[in-house]
Amino acid sequence: MSAAIIASDKVVSMTAGSAATSVRAANEAVPAAPPVVAAAPREPRTPVSEILLSIFKAVFPPIAGMVLLIAVWALLAGTGGSIPGPLPVWEAAKVLFADPFYNNGPNDLGIGWNVLSSLQRVGIGFGFAALVGIPLGFIIGRFAFMNAMLDPIISLLRPVSPLAWLPIGLLVFKQADPAATWTIFICSIWPMIINTAVGVQRVPQDYMNVARVLDLSEWKIVTKILFPSVLPYMLTGIRLSIGTAWLVIVAAEMLTGGVGIGFWVWDEWNNLKVEHIIIAIFVIGIVGLLLEQFLLLLARRFSYGNS
Repeated sequence: MSAAIIASDKVVSMTAGSAATSVRAANEAVPAAPPVVAAAPREPRTPVSEILLSIFKAVFPPIAGMVLLIAVWALLAGTGGSIPGPLPVWEAAKVLFADPFYNNGPNDLGIGWNVLSSLQRVGIGFGFAALVGIPLGFIIGRFAFMNAMLDPIISLLRPVSPLAWLPIGLLVFKQADPAATWTIFICSIWPMIINTAVGVQRVPQDYMNVARVLDLSEWKIVTKILFPSVLPYMLTGIRLSIGTAWLVIVAAEMLTGGVGIGFWVWDEWNNLKVEHIIIAIFVIGIVGLLLEQFLLLLARRFSYGNS
């Protein structure tokens, strides 16, 4: 009887083992189901009305402002004064810009050549001001002794009108063109120095303490700590400088003569072409706006967060 029980146990165990083997084989034969991935929720589409409203808010205010300016201009011109209205100026502008780069001699150039000549003077003077003013701003902001020594000089010379430096330039350079460039240099350098120095002085002291602990060289401190922190201040100084330079070059060219948008305005006044003077006012404003927008683009391109 015990032998029968043992035999039956062996049969049961063999049956269970074969069943387990069959189940395992079946599991291996059936491929595992891929994991279920939840679909990402779709972002709700912006209604067309909201898109049109945003475009309206972005476009309508500038257009309304220009329409208001032209309406006030036409109203003033219609009161019987000597200011030409929008339509005569528009007709003169079509003739003027039909060939802006004509060249009939050194004293008769198109408005395009005059604008380029002014931009060249601004670029040279502004470039020299950046080469001197930005490093000097770092030195003043970094070292207290240099700040104490140069602060009275800057405070004394900065309020001087840029045109007051023009006779000094004429005396030194003996020519009108470098004298105007010198005027641009002297008016552009102060915003760069001051804004750069203020940016250096506002760098958190914790950064400088870390640099001292790591025993960084002065070059590493300037390139790795100061420059990224000072960059917004420096770009603000550059924007202020380029705006001031473009304002000053017109007045300087009126006094020095030669080729340039300032000289062109004065020459058109002598020829009693008031329409051309108004056109020049718009050209000067548009060029200044483009310069500012270009510097804003550079500021976004070279910001520390994007580097």
